[in-house]
Amino acid sequence: MKIVIAAGGTGGHLYPAIAYAKAFQSRDPQGQVLFIGSGKSLEGEILKKEGFAFERIRVEGFVGRNPLDMIRALCLLPYSLWQSIGLLRKQGTHLVIGTGGYFSPPVILAAWILRIPRVLLEPNAMPGFANRVLAPFANVIFLAFESARQFFSSNHTQVIGTPVRKDFILDAPIPMPSKVSHVLVFGGSQGARAINSAMLEAVAISSLIRKQLTITHQTGPQDLERVRAEYVQLGVDADVQPFLFDMPKQLLRADIVVCRSGASTLAELAAYGKVGILVPFPQATHHHQDKNAQAVVQEGAARMIPQAQLTGARLAGEIEGLMRHPEHLQAMGERSWALRKVHATEQMVEACLSLVNHHAA
Repeated sequence: MKIVIAAGGTGGHLYPAIAYAKAFQSRDPQGQVLFIGSGKSLEGEILKKEGFAFERIRVEGFVGRNPLDMIRALCLLPYSLWQSIGLLRKQGTHLVIGTGGYFSPPVILAAWILRIPRVLLEPNAMPGFANRVLAPFANVIFLAFESARQFFSSNHTQVIGTPVRKDFILDAPIPMPSKVSHVLVFGGSQGARAINSAMLEAVAISSLIRKQLTITHQTGPQDLERVRAEYVQLGVDADVQPFLFDMPKQLLRADIVVCRSGASTLAELAAYGKVGILVPFPQATHHHQDKNAQAVVQEGAARMIPQAQLTGARLAGEIEGLMRHPEHLQAMGERSWALRKVHATEQMVEACLSLVNHHAA
């Protein structure tokens, strides 16, 4: 079977799709998976490391942009649709998966025109604009949050969770340490200057953090040298990288995680029963990261700091609170583990195979 996945832009869109692609390949070693995206360098770098073919279509986002950019993006749609039709025909595609984002519409619509089965993956508590628009064209819509179901009129929704890579699946929870010793900091695939600066301020303010914690910090490429230099100046043991390709290993080591609240990040935290101090990305469409974070915080599995309230002192206080009360960290870790849905990938594969077989019959 040949599958095309529209996914790209950020690691948050790519990694759930990669989890599905690997699960499909384990079921059908002779099958082929092609990713279609916007052509950003990070997409190609991640997919090359994971061993998947990738094609670029010329497409731009239009939600939240100025009127001229929106018009240009809309004018590109016929061309990107034509590109997508050509790629699907060339691939001999049996199934198309859209993961949301501005690169999904032309690929899903091309599959609809060609009568190829189509599924959508919506990992956020507040569904994105693209998936809501594409819902009438999909055969199945996979949701991560029950609260997202209300946004779709289709009766083809299934709540399964967010697909996570096999490397994140454990048989038993990781015991929480009696003493917090390591923190992982990352602001998404491109980093987040606000989180980077707040963490540096927190380290400068807190002697407890400086003396007792080691730090792994993903900065994004643009902020790498500044952050590295400031850690050196502070005399802190920190592993500072522009991007972390070995996230399973990094999360496994972490006692506390300071991060955004993208859907794939939250699914990976839950898969390991890890506790996050969440700083939702404030420019996320429809504030979906706020909704994601609120859903986890309400379950007692994380803390949340809105970026407008993010300061070094506030972040230091949250980290120190968990360091001084490891019993609270333990309780939150248990809540996080209870949220895990590690069978989402297999459920999605089964449903997709059934859809394709039914379509072929």
